[in-house]
Amino acid sequence: MSRPRKLCLIVVDSLRTDMLLRAVADDLAPNFGALLERGALIGDCVSSFPSVTPVACSEIATGAGSDRHHISGMNWYHRAERRYVEYGSSWEATRAFGLFRTLYDTVYNMNMAHLSHEVETVFERLGDAGIRTACTPFLIYRGRRRHELSLEGLLRRVAVAASFRHAVWGPDELFYGELYASRRVPCKPTLRPGTRDAYSGCVSRELIADDGYDFLLFSLPDNDHYTHTHGIAAMRDSITHADRSFGDLVDAAGGIGAFCEAHAVILMADHAQTDVQHEVPLAAALGAHWHVLAPNSERPELAQLAVSPTARAAGVYVLADGRRRERMLGTVIERLRDLDGIDLITRVETGNGATEAVVERAGAELRFQPGSHETDRRGAHWSIDGDPGVLGLERRDGRLTSDEYPDGLARLWSALNAPHAGDVVVSLAEGYECVDWGGTSHAGGGSHGALAAGDSLGPLLLCGLEPGTEELFEQWTLRDVAGLISEHFGIGDGPEMRVANMVEAAG
Repeated sequence: MSRPRKLCLIVVDSLRTDMLLRAVADDLAPNFGALLERGALIGDCVSSFPSVTPVACSEIATGAGSDRHHISGMNWYHRAERRYVEYGSSWEATRAFGLFRTLYDTVYNMNMAHLSHEVETVFERLGDAGIRTACTPFLIYRGRRRHELSLEGLLRRVAVAASFRHAVWGPDELFYGELYASRRVPCKPTLRPGTRDAYSGCVSRELIADDGYDFLLFSLPDNDHYTHTHGIAAMRDSITHADRSFGDLVDAAGGIGAFCEAHAVILMADHAQTDVQHEVPLAAALGAHWHVLAPNSERPELAQLAVSPTARAAGVYVLADGRRRERMLGTVIERLRDLDGIDLITRVETGNGATEAVVERAGAELRFQPGSHETDRRGAHWSIDGDPGVLGLERRDGRLTSDEYPDGLARLWSALNAPHAGDVVVSLAEGYECVDWGGTSHAGGGSHGALAAGDSLGPLLLCGLEPGTEELFEQWTLRDVAGLISEHFGIGDGPEMRVANMVEAAG
C-alpha cells in the first residue's frame, strides 16, 4: 500500500472568501492563487457559533460542536469554579483578569482541562496511528507527546514569576511561541500579534528541510488582528502578509510545483469578519438592574448574573435557583429586548421530559428540537414550531435552508446545549460588537462572533485530495475538516459513516 502524501492544513484566521479572491486577482497572494488554480474552492464553509477563534479551532481540531468539545466562547462563566474564563478578548480584558490567569486559561487549561477528553483531536487520532504531526501556534494542539515548558523570549519572566512550569501534551512537533518548542530552531519565538505568521513560516522551513512531519497544521493568525484594527477593506494587506509566510514553506520545498507534488493541501478560515461601528455595553446595561459578577470578584456568591461578552455574541448566566431563577430569566430577556444591537435572543427550555431551543427576533419566535418533520441542507432532522423567518428559514427542494443564518439550527442547538453555555445566548445585529471586560471593542474596525452569514462563511480550498471530495456535502462546515484529515491518511470511517455521525451529532 502506497504511503499517502503529506497533508498541510493552512488556517488563516478571519479570512473572507471575497477578500481572498480579490487579493489573488490583484496578484497580491501568488501562493494562494497557485493553490486556487490546482484545487476546488468551497466559498461558503460554515463556522461555529459563536463564530470566534477558540470555538472554531476546537471544531476544526475535533470535528465536534461545542456541546461535545465544551469550549463556548472567548469568555465564558465556569459554574463549578464560580469564575470567568477569559481567552484574551483584548489586551485590556487580559489585564482586567490578570495576565497569568488569562495565559493559564488560554495556553494550558483550554487544551488540558476545558477541551473535553471525550472527543479526540486530529493530533491524538493521527498520533495513535503512527502518523507524524506538527503544529505552529494554534489554540487547539492537544496530542500524544509531552512537551516541557521551553521558557524563551518575553514571556519567560512572567512564567517564572508566576511559577508557570506546566508541561503539555501536543503533536510530535509543537511550536507555541515563547512557551513551547519541541526542538531548537533559528526562529525568534513570539506570540505577539503581527509577528506570528512570520514565526510559522520560519518554523515550517526547518520542519520541511528535516522531513519532520506527515501532517502539518500551518497557522496564520495575523490576519485576524489586522482586520480587527483596520477593517475589512484593509484585509488585502494582511492576506499578502499571510501568503508571504506560506511562501517560506513553499520555497523551502523547492517551489509551488514541488510542494504540491509532495503535499495535499487544505486552506481554510476559522470564521470571517464584518465591519463594526457600534458598541453594546451588555454587562453595564444589565448591571443597572442586577449585581453582575465582576472579574476576579472576591465575593462571587453575591452576584446575581454573570455576563460573558464574546465579540458579536454573548452569554448571560442567571446565578439563582428554582422559581427565583425563572423569574430573573424572564426579566433579563425583557431587558435584552430593549437593548439596541441585539439581533437574536436564544435559550433552551425543558419541560415534560423534552428540551427545545427558543429563538426570538424582532418580536417573533421560533422553537425547534431534533425531530423528524423537517430536513436541513446537511441531512439533520428537526421539528420546528413558530415563525421560520426568525432564522430566515425557507424550504427549497424539500430542505430547510437559510442564507441569513447558515446551518443555524444545528449551530444554535450545539451552542445552547454546551455545558458552559449561558442561560441566554445573544447574537448581535450587523455593525454591533459587545464591550469586553476590559471596557473596549473593535468599533471602527472588524469583528465576528454572530450567527449571521457575514461572520460565519469562509473559504475551504481542497487541493490534492481524492477527486470529488468537494461534492461530499451540500453545505460544508468546520466540523467536516477533521474527518477529511483522517480519511486522507486512511484512518477515517469513510464518507457515508461520517455523514451518519454528523447527523447523529446534530440530533
